[in-house]
Amino acid sequence: MLKGIDPLLSPDLLYALRAMGHGDEIALVDGNYPGLEHARRLIRLDGHGVVPVLDAVLSVMPIDTFVDEAIFRATVKQDRDTLDPVHREMVDCCARHVPDIKVVPLLPKDFYERVRTAHALVQTSERRLYGNIILRKGVVYPK
Repeated sequence: MLKGIDPLLSPDLLYALRAMGHGDEIALVDGNYPGLEHARRLIRLDGHGVVPVLDAVLSVMPIDTFVDEAIFRATVKQDRDTLDPVHREMVDCCARHVPDIKVVPLLPKDFYERVRTAHALVQTSERRLYGNIILRKGVVYPK
């Protein structure tokens, strides 16, 4: 345990987050996602839902502000506009941490392609379908 660090941030996840550079991406996915097949680096967080993991990651990782789009969510099949409850919770979580950054919907083909190039994939036990999100790492500015 560490002071000020959410206990959901496992040693493997903290290592991956710290090893990522500006512009690298990390995917947080539900329990049904084909994580082993799509991951360059797979980190398992069994027993946890995607929203608490997202909240923990955003508590330590800056989001990229050098690009127009830096947070991406899965869609319900081919429907960009439908927001399932899990999507609303993810959007609300992101808004608490980075209120100026919009969560962009990606259709399945585009989402899968982006995940395959991500620095790491975090497989949660989220049971709700389409509970998947990608975060692009930003920078920590000097004081």
